[in-house]
Amino acid sequence: MTDVLLVEDDPVIREATGMALELYGMRVRTASDGLGGLTEFRARRPDVALLDVMLPHLDGVSLARRIREEGETPIIMISARSDAIDVINALEAGADDYVTKPFDAAVLHARIRAVLRRAAMPGQTNATLTFGDLAIDVESMEVRLCGERVALTPTELKLLLEFAAEPGVVLSRDTLLHRVWDYAWDGDTRVVDVHVQRLRAKIGNDRIETVRGFGYKLRR
Repeated sequence: MTDVLLVEDDPVIREATGMALELYGMRVRTASDGLGGLTEFRARRPDVALLDVMLPHLDGVSLARRIREEGETPIIMISARSDAIDVINALEAGADDYVTKPFDAAVLHARIRAVLRRAAMPGQTNATLTFGDLAIDVESMEVRLCGERVALTPTELKLLLEFAAEPGVVLSRDTLLHRVWDYAWDGDTRVVDVHVQRLRAKIGNDRIETVRGFGYKLRR
């Protein structure tokens, strides 16, 4: 059973969302503020964390940053705010996805399943992919740069693997949304842009090239 931590200060949304996810067979634990959410996270270590952006005592973006400092638990932000700066701030804090309120419970469930699939990293093979001083061991799911291990979130690792599978090939933002985030509908391409920026910061800014008007490619 999937353990979900839901941190939401609105009692109506918190109860309704929790009940809906439990109908999908998930075990949901809740908190009504950021500090309570951090305490619950540390006590339970859930499989996935759902965080409202606007939380009392410790806001959702700060909470996401604290959780990311302690591990690679998948994080989905939920918010009524959809401005670009809000989305970017959440993703740069370490969130894997961003869902705008009001949302359908079935869509939220699908997003949770998607981040969990990325965390599980299915389809591993016995191979090491090498691009200069960057090495990707797809059996152990380890990435090393100049021999030093690079800590990537499951989403960042999945994104890198998509690039590594087709080096030199331009992958559009829509393609990456479908492959990495499992979106079967139109998604927000800002999610791709922010994760590419985060990946560049960890493996080198010049390794992933922007092809204006088309997308991104991994340099051979």
